[in-house]
Amino acid sequence: MLLAPMEDVSDPPFRAVCKENGADIMYTEFISSEGLIRNAAKSVQKLDIYDYERPIGIQIFGDKIESMRQAAAIAEAAEPEIVDINYGCPVKKVACKGAGAGILLDIPKMQKMTEEIVKQVSLPVTVKTRLGWDDSTIQIVDVAKRLQDVGIQALTIHGRTRKQMYKGEADWTKIAEVKNHPDIHIPIFGNGDIDSPQKALEYKNMYEVDGIMIGRAAIGYPWIFNEIKHFMKTGETLPAPDMAERVSVARKHLKFSLEWKGERQGIYEMRRHYTNYFRGIHNFKPFRTKLVESENPEELFDLLDEISVTFENAFQMA
Repeated sequence: MLLAPMEDVSDPPFRAVCKENGADIMYTEFISSEGLIRNAAKSVQKLDIYDYERPIGIQIFGDKIESMRQAAAIAEAAEPEIVDINYGCPVKKVACKGAGAGILLDIPKMQKMTEEIVKQVSLPVTVKTRLGWDDSTIQIVDVAKRLQDVGIQALTIHGRTRKQMYKGEADWTKIAEVKNHPDIHIPIFGNGDIDSPQKALEYKNMYEVDGIMIGRAAIGYPWIFNEIKHFMKTGETLPAPDMAERVSVARKHLKFSLEWKGERQGIYEMRRHYTNYFRGIHNFKPFRTKLVESENPEELFDLLDEISVTFENAFQMA
């Protein structure tokens, strides 16, 4: 089970709670190659990794081959287990500049960039990409063969095109075409729309991928990794985490966020997670409002304790 690299989400505090709850391999947020070679503070901070996270990959992105080569060397110096290349980010400010999914419009450049990165580092190099720029440019089997030929060790495919962004359904049949192609020998991981243990097992069996990468479904619900692994092993569904467990993990997440980002930024960046930690609780809105408006760490921890007591029975029947 892999945790996806998600911008403004997959930071060390989030990765910590995902690792505790069953994530096997994790990746950093994607890091700008230009930011790394210019020693930009925000980019350099994203290189922070901790021993308990291992194995972990550092993911880089950019549109210039030389910058990506240098950034790969900087990433390797941070001592991850993997250097990963982002060829999948669909957001305009990245893709429309030729980075992320934008490079899917120039497959030869993608191949050359990957080759230079593989030559630069001694660590395994992996890639995360999408099916294509749009439906008319899907060449994912050819892309996989080209990247395999220049030495990548694994490929993760998000089953959407750039044009789709995160809309519609991910097309895993295209991922299966890559996995089952006789010329493909590297591990192929699937990504997109996996939000339950049942779906994870169904898709793994149906499309025969080597592993599954979880992204948005893990936000505020890191338990999904252990739930999937348990279901795959036993066919049994684990009970949903009760309120005490949800509060405990939210507290750990907040504590690490404060330690890693500092008080102001740590509080701000936790706000995106609260709704998901406590999704589905009737009459929770007043507490959610307080959680996202408070700027005081002690007040936030007190609120979490109050939530634990007030809603202790909320998930007993889940």
